[in-house]
Amino acid sequence: MSGPRATESPAPPDPSRRPWWRTNRARVGSLAAIPLLGLIAPGLGAAALIAALVLVWRGSPWPKAGKVVATVAAAALLGSVTPEPEKDAARQEAADAEAVRPSTPAPSSPSLPTPSPPPPRPALPDLRGQTLDVAFAKAGERGYTVAYHDASDEGKDIMARSLWTVCFQEVGGTGESPTVDFAAVHTGDPCPEADGAPLPWPVMPELVWKTWVTARKEVLALGVDEDRLRAETAYRNDKLPDEGEYDHWRVCAHDPAQGARVPRDEWVTLYLSSPDIACPEPDRGTGGDARLPDRDEDGDPDYLDPYPRDRNRTSDWPNGFPGGSDGSSGGSSGGGDGWSPCRHTRWC
Repeated sequence: MSGPRATESPAPPDPSRRPWWRTNRARVGSLAAIPLLGLIAPGLGAAALIAALVLVWRGSPWPKAGKVVATVAAAALLGSVTPEPEKDAARQEAADAEAVRPSTPAPSSPSLPTPSPPPPRPALPDLRGQTLDVAFAKAGERGYTVAYHDASDEGKDIMARSLWTVCFQEVGGTGESPTVDFAAVHTGDPCPEADGAPLPWPVMPELVWKTWVTARKEVLALGVDEDRLRAETAYRNDKLPDEGEYDHWRVCAHDPAQGARVPRDEWVTLYLSSPDIACPEPDRGTGGDARLPDRDEDGDPDYLDPYPRDRNRTSDWPNGFPGGSDGSSGGSSGGGDGWSPCRHTRWC
């Protein structure tokens, strides 16, 4: 008889077909991932620890002792990368308190006091055009140390401040010790274009062969004082008529010459000749050295001598020189043995 068919036992599963998460590689990999994920975030490290424990304890062929060692190692790995909560909390609380606390300046070493700015210079008005003594007093009243000098290129010494006028002023120094330097000229003199430049005196024009009246007007127009204008004869032995009688005499030369500067206190001399005679030749610019013809050598040039052949009679002595032997006798030799200015002096 045939009995019932014996039941066959199921075949054991093929270990090569196990899921990947149940392999030893997955278990070891999950343990190794704990510290890496813990460095990223403590929560990820804790999740990796739980997953590793599940893989190690469930369905693992590892012995119990190996599972315990793996569990302890996994916890140690997570603890090595997880910061201590108390220290982090204390550090965070300290940071929050520092943010809330009002900032107070840290104590520092005592610093030197900041120096105060220097005081400004006292105001000084424009003193140009005032006499130097007045400008000196006004600047001194305002606390200025005053210096002064000649504004021209002549560099004259200033002896009396009341006789000088300020042309330029230069302020210097500090507010505590201000200074001012005045550049001045003689009162009445023109100021130069710049400090130390020549004075802009007028220039002598050409006056040769102009009449005394015309030349005199041009010289006085330069600012020359009338008392410093002189008329002289162009010839050494000529005689200048009384004032007003030589208005039509001609200028043969003048000093200063044409183009020369004529300061205010300059003496000007015009050398004149009568319209009846010409100027000295050949140099018309030289006056006072040439002589006119005087045939009888009595001191009167021929054109003025009423007695051109009588040495004893001249325009000044029409009756003869005092002491003559025969008064108005007219010998060319002078006649007699009386005193004669031409024989006994150097007048002739």
